[in-house]
Amino acid sequence: MKKAEATRINILQKAFELIYVRGYKTTSIDDIIATTQVTKGAFYYHFKNKDEMGIAIINELMKPALTQSFIAPLQKDEPPLEAIYNLVHHLLMEDKFLQVEYGCPVANFAQEMSPWNADFNEALNELTQQWTKNMIATIEKGKKNGLVRKDVNAKQVTLFVMSGYWGARNFGKLENSKAPYTLFLKQLKYYLDTLK
Repeated sequence: MKKAEATRINILQKAFELIYVRGYKTTSIDDIIATTQVTKGAFYYHFKNKDEMGIAIINELMKPALTQSFIAPLQKDEPPLEAIYNLVHHLLMEDKFLQVEYGCPVANFAQEMSPWNADFNEALNELTQQWTKNMIATIEKGKKNGLVRKDVNAKQVTLFVMSGYWGARNFGKLENSKAPYTLFLKQLKYYLDTLK
């Protein structure tokens, strides 16, 4: 990896960590420069401004992470409703990066930036649509294999599960506790069992 490429990746990773903890609007370019220990010139060599860097974080860090953490588990060879439950359980209870006190990075970005920046909105919408399409496909596959009831609307179930996940993340963040996760997971398990 060339030095310039390594510098760019370092800026994106450190900026993402800061933004995840502090929020996008309250993290300044100076904060990012201090954390990465690059010069202002180096920052502006890679990014015209903070928003361009933010879009790069979504496209270059969050999208690959989403594929690995949110989509790949749905493509394993296991019953679809179990795959969905196991995925959400892992994200809420076991994932080492996602911290209860900071919530979900995608939801945080969406709440903070989507209303104010069309580019963020488009990039975040692409991200969530990728997860949505894969969860719908998992449920549809389950319907074809007789593991999910034929009358189940895969899109509705997906929206319900994703909304519940993001909501539980927010409750956890507010309480700085995994207790809301446990309550949500119990109800999610019950709900998914009704779809068989």
